[in-house]
Parts: sequence; C-alpha cells; structure tokens
Amino acid sequence: MSSVKRWFVTTNHKDIGILYTITALFFLVLGGVLAMLMRVQLWSPGAGVLSAGAYNQAVSAHGLLMVFWFISPFAFGFANYLVPLQIGADDLAFPRLNAMSYWAYLFSGLLFIASFFQGGTFDGGWTMYAPLNLPTYMPNIGGTTVVLALIMFIAAVTMGSVNFLTTMYRMRAEGLRMRDLPMFSMSILLTVWMMLFAFAALLAALMILAAEHLFGVTYFSAEGGTLLWTHLFWFFGHPEVYIVFFPALGIMAECFQTFTGQRIVGRKWFVLAMVLVALQSFVVWMHHMFLTGINLEIKTLFMVTTIGISLPFDLMVFSLIYTMIKGRIRFTTPFLFSLGALILFIIGGITGVFLGAVVLDYEFRGTYWVVAHFHYVMVGGATGLFAGVYYWFPKMTGRMYDETLGKLHFALYFVGFNLLYFPLFVAWETPRRVFDYAPGLTSWHQVASIGGFVLGASFLVMFYNLFKSMAVGEEVGDNPWEYSTTAEWAVSSPPPLENFPGKPSYASGELSFRDEPELTADGSGDGKPVVSVSPRSDGGVASGASETSSGPRSDGGSVRTEGATAGGGTGLVGGTGTATPAAAGTATTHGEERHADHASFWPFVVCFAGFLTFLGVSGIRSGGVYPGLTAVGAVLSAVGFVGFANESFYVPEPTVAEQWPFGGVENMKLGMWTFLASDVVLFGGFVGSYLFLRVANGWMHWHHAFIPEAHVTFPGLVNTYLLLASSFAVVLSLVAAHRNSSRGVVASLTVTWLLGVGFLINKGMEWQHLFHISTEAFPNGWAVGTNVASSTFYLTTGLHGAHVIVGLVMLLYMIPRAWRGAYLDDDSSLEYFGLYWHFVDIVWLFLFPLFYIL
Repeated sequence: MSSVKRWFVTTNHKDIGILYTITALFFLVLGGVLAMLMRVQLWSPGAGVLSAGAYNQAVSAHGLLMVFWFISPFAFGFANYLVPLQIGADDLAFPRLNAMSYWAYLFSGLLFIASFFQGGTFDGGWTMYAPLNLPTYMPNIGGTTVVLALIMFIAAVTMGSVNFLTTMYRMRAEGLRMRDLPMFSMSILLTVWMMLFAFAALLAALMILAAEHLFGVTYFSAEGGTLLWTHLFWFFGHPEVYIVFFPALGIMAECFQTFTGQRIVGRKWFVLAMVLVALQSFVVWMHHMFLTGINLEIKTLFMVTTIGISLPFDLMVFSLIYTMIKGRIRFTTPFLFSLGALILFIIGGITGVFLGAVVLDYEFRGTYWVVAHFHYVMVGGATGLFAGVYYWFPKMTGRMYDETLGKLHFALYFVGFNLLYFPLFVAWETPRRVFDYAPGLTSWHQVASIGGFVLGASFLVMFYNLFKSMAVGEEVGDNPWEYSTTAEWAVSSPPPLENFPGKPSYASGELSFRDEPELTADGSGDGKPVVSVSPRSDGGVASGASETSSGPRSDGGSVRTEGATAGGGTGLVGGTGTATPAAAGTATTHGEERHADHASFWPFVVCFAGFLTFLGVSGIRSGGVYPGLTAVGAVLSAVGFVGFANESFYVPEPTVAEQWPFGGVENMKLGMWTFLASDVVLFGGFVGSYLFLRVANGWMHWHHAFIPEAHVTFPGLVNTYLLLASSFAVVLSLVAAHRNSSRGVVASLTVTWLLGVGFLINKGMEWQHLFHISTEAFPNGWAVGTNVASSTFYLTTGLHGAHVIVGLVMLLYMIPRAWRGAYLDDDSSLEYFGLYWHFVDIVWLFLFPLFYIL
C-alpha cells in the first residue's frame, strides 16, 4: 500500500491522532493569520487595511476556527493517539467510526473555508447571536455554509465521543479501575461526557438556524427568539470552556508528575474536583446573559453557581502548586509550557470572577475585558496542549526535539502572549468586536499588536524545531523521561501497530503482558492466559528499572528513586526496547486466525459525499451549480453507505478487559446507549425551544392565534398506534429469532417497515392538508414559515420523521439479510435496532400530547 493511500484508508487510532493533530495545526495557522489581520487593523483607530464588513468576517471566522476547528480537535489528536495506549487497548472500539469522525472534521473545516468564496463568510461573531445570524441580516450563502459546516463538525464530535466512551468503559486493561486512569485519560473521559451533551444542545440550535436559512422557519425572529438562542448557545458555550481546558489540565498533571518526580498531591481530590467542575459547567450558562431581561433572583442564583465553580478549580491549582513544592523540578520545555498554562489560567480565572458578579458584569460585558479574560482562559488551555506536543513528540516520532529551540519557543510564546492580552485589561473600555476605538487607547493596542506578532513568530520556531527534529533529532528509546508513569512509555517509540506485544494487565497490581488467550467455541477466553513478564504497575518504568524504586502506580503515583534509564529504557517483553507487535488484536476461532482489519476507504467516501451535499444545500435556493452538487453528493452518500455497510470489517471484542460498570454489555450496545443519550439532548433542545417560545408568546394565546382549526388530533393518534404496533413487531422479530424462525424474523421486520411507512404516509397526508388549508386567518395555508407555531410543529415532528426514515433504511438493509438466515445465531443486531426504534417511538409519545393535545 502506498504511503499516500495509507492515510486515506487508515483506521488505526495512532494514525487518526496524527491526522487530527496536523489538521488542527493547519486551522491554527489559518485562524492565526486572521488574528494578525485584526491586529494590523487595530494598530491605530479609524480606517485601516480592513473594511468594517471584512473585519466582522475576520473576527467571526477567527473565533469559530479557533474554538471549533483548532483547540478541541487538537486535544482529540492527543486523545486518539494516547488514550488506547494509556488504558491498554489495541485501538478504539469502533475504528471505522473513528476514521469517519476525522474525515467529517476535516471536510467540515473545508466547508468553512469554501464559505469565504460564496460572497463572504459568516460575520455575526463566534457566538452567532440572534437576530444577526438570521438570513435578514446575513443573506449571503457563505453564512449558511458556516452553519452547515458546524453541523457537520458536531457530527464528527458526536461520533468521537461515543467511540471514546465505549472504549474507556469496555476496553481497559485487566485490573485498571476507572479511578486509577492516568490523569490525561481521566481528563478525556470527563471531556467527552461534556461534549456528548453540550454539543447536542448546540446541534439543536444550529439545526433550527439552518432551517431558518433554508426553509424560512421562524424561531429566532419570533417573540423571545433572541433570548432562546442565547439559552441554547450558552448551555453549550460554558461547558465548552471546560471541554477546551480539561485535556490541557490532564496534560499539565502528567507533565507536573513527570518533571517534578512527584505524584499529584491529593490526586483523589483533584479528580473529584474535575468531576464537580464537569457537572457544574452545565448550571452556570446564564451568567453570560446578565444583560438580558432575566429577573434579578435568577441572575443572583447563577452568580452563585458561577463563582462557586471556581472553588474546585482552586483546589486543582493548589494541588499543582503543592506538587511543585514537594517535588524536584526539571525545567524542560513540556514543564515550562505546563507551568505557563497554570499561570495564564490563574490570571484568567481571577479576572473571570469579575464577570461572574452581576454588578461588575454590567460594566465589563461587551468590552475588551471580556476579550482579555477569554483569551487567558482559552489560549491558556492551548498552552497546556503545546506542552503535550513536546511531551509526547519523542513517543510519536522516536526522536527528541531540540530543547534549546523548545525553550526559545516558550520564551517567545509567553512574552508575546502577555504582551498581546494583558494590555487589553488596561484598555478594557475598547468596545468588543468593533474595528475602531478611542484614540487615547492607541498605545495599548500597539503594544498588543507587537505582542501578537511575537506570539505568531514563536510558532515559526516550533514548526522549525519539530520538522528538523523529525529528520535529524536524536533517537530515543521507549522512555526518554526519567519519571514518566503511564503505559505508553512501556512500548517502543513510535509504538507498534497493535500497541502491545500481548494483552496488558494490572491484575497483579503491576503492568504485565499476557499471551492472547485462545477463544473457546463460544467466543469467551479460556481464562488461563500465560503471564509473560511482570514489570511495575504504572507501565511507565521499564523492566530494567532498579528494585530500589518506591513503587509507582498506574495513576501516576509517587516516583521511584531510580526509574527507567533515559533514552533507552528497556522494554517489557524479553528485556528489549523494541517490542514486536504480535498477537494483540488477533484471536483464534475454530482453528482460524482472525485479525483486526485496519483499512477502509468508505469513511473518506461518505464524508466527502457529505461535504458535497452540504455545499450544494447551502445555495440550493439560489440555483446555479448548487442543486447539481446536492444531487451528486446524495448519490455518492448512498453509494458510500452501501459500501460501508457491505464491507467486511472485523473488530474483535476484548477477551480480557476491565469493563466496570458495563461488563455485561457489548461494545455496540454501549455505543448505541451513548448515542441515544446525545439524541435525548437533541430532542430536548427542540422540545425546550417549543416550550420556551410558547410561553413567550402566551400559552393559551398560542393555540387560538397561531394554529388553524384543521390541525386536529386524529392524525397524531393514528400515528401513535402505528408506532406502538411497530415496536411490538420488533419485539416479535426477537422472539422469532430465539425460535430459530427465519420467516418469522423476516415477517416481523417487514411489518415494522410497513408500519413505519404508514406512519410517514399519514404524516405526509396531514402535512399536505395543513399546507393547503384556506381560511380567513390562514388564507395561504399553514406552511412552515407561516408563524412560530407552524415552524415548531413542522420542524420538531420533521426531525422525528427523519429518525423514522433512518430506521426504515436500516430495515431495508436488515430484511434481505434476515431472508438469507442472518440473526438466528446472533440476534444482537435486532436488539440494537430495537433500542433505536423504541427510542424513536418513545419520543413520539412525548411529541403527540405536546403538539396535538395541549
């Protein structure tokens, strides 16, 4: 396989991690160039190099690219590469889904770039506040394209979140408890939980916004619509701060342990504080809305929750500081970036308390105080991620970076950063998002611009260092850091394809590798694998380490007095530093070896088709080439999904793994559960929007003023019976499978399909009737954009209908397979489909009373 083709078909988590990292750095450069343009514009007040409109686009694109396409995916790159290694897994649970997540991320970014060439990109700020985000104020196609790009990006995030959660709960090395996860993996676990729910809320907001642009629905232009957008956005937006910072916090904790030679002080409390912050992050969103008309009691409540979230963060900060005090610091480049991130975040956290207080927020909101605080927090998080670049560079490449250039990068970065952003606290009276300012603030802005260019120049040093070191850097062994304490340092640098030369296990309290157990006929392990070696439990210290060590742990425990030898720690198997990828990921069933498949072209095809489809849809109302692009994208999508479904792709379930609390749940089932959890939030966003707008427009007035008499209960009642009957038919298919009746399975699935089609036909007839009613109040029918009631009705039930269509497509794939005898020996696919179909039915049981009875 050529090296180029390899990167298009790879599904290996390390390759995907590298692709994520490189792509995120590309978007960092793109967003950084836009930032440089803004600082040039702000060199002096008044007219400059950018027009007002171009400045608005630069500000918006810079914010969106940095928040969505750089920081979070950058952390996802590390997570992809390292989490399976740290927890002792061969790969992520769903390798093709992982590849699809990356390609969806890449093509969503390309879609964003395409928006620049469609009459201008989105120019309503990164918060996309209504009503500026509506077609009335943003008629260019580029604005719509950005909304669709964000939807595609969230699809990528959701796929990644489901994959990581399934992997971390189901594929940990034997004996590795959840509470003992390495700090970086623990931070990723909490991050993806937050992502799963927070991004689903944003997806609901963006789907509604896309419908405003494409179908003319009236949500955010209705009474209460602008406030609705802020609720939806900030329910996502505030957890996003922690989604960005948590991976950096995990990297900082790893670096502090490694380069101080000291386990994180109060590790359990540190982890508990992270959990508290993750939970609290969902109950502080309204502090971004103090300037709205929300009453003072609610504002006060959210002021308390907002300031309260600083307490667990204080605990984490003091824990890191005390770790430094107790340890012996080595000022390497990763540690310097970690320490720098801590300092920047402390400043960002303190200045954030000002914005959490209602009275002070009245003064500072909408000024450069927010800009400065925001960047100290968000770029402070990015600083921690750059620590990760240097920390794991030797592991990823097998070569050491240039330490002098690394420290030069940090010096320029830290000085440039503070020159850029600290003056903005002083010049806080500058209005936010405006390309002009008072002449008296010129000197502060000029210092900031100089700082911006110093910060930008620091990245030139970083790129030169990394490229040069990859080519001629000193070769390193398994573990170049003396006190690193996690499992990725136990394998060669870079790690082999299958990660480990055997099955990692912490059953003895120390990391060891077992031979792959042979599978019995029922697919379970024989339970008597052979222990190959028995090194220390943390996996970070090679087997050749001195026995005088003080006993490190898998969670990064206190460091032995003599650790692995730098630049050539001995390996864990056979005492060599070059562990050979062998049996991991393979299994023997009925005498035949089955290997994990690691290549698929279909994730790329499907996501490229999605790119064409979204690009076409963005301008479909304007004609031209867009309908053609939509059609080509749709056809290619169909081809891609069929190819994807028919491709033989084998991923073995772990035979020996720690799986609490999901030991009796298959990977696919857990993945379906987590996906549906995200879908609950998505529907919650739609239903919540309906309830919010109905209250804002008068609960009883809504029914009398906005809904025609022709909108009756009967069609909804019929559909309720149809869906309930279809759920019963799915249950019958499982019964038939248990009775080994192929005809019964086919018949039950066919009945389910027919009932689903009947549901859609009935819904279509109802819609057609409502579209064409002609009354005095609705002379032009009750169309999608007639009023806020019709918009919420068609869009919410339409989203549910789309779920029904997806289920019917699944059945079209399953029925022919059932005809050929599938599902009799293994009915798990029927069960997974049933989970989805029952969920769709349950959702309807909520929608029916809301939209037909109340």
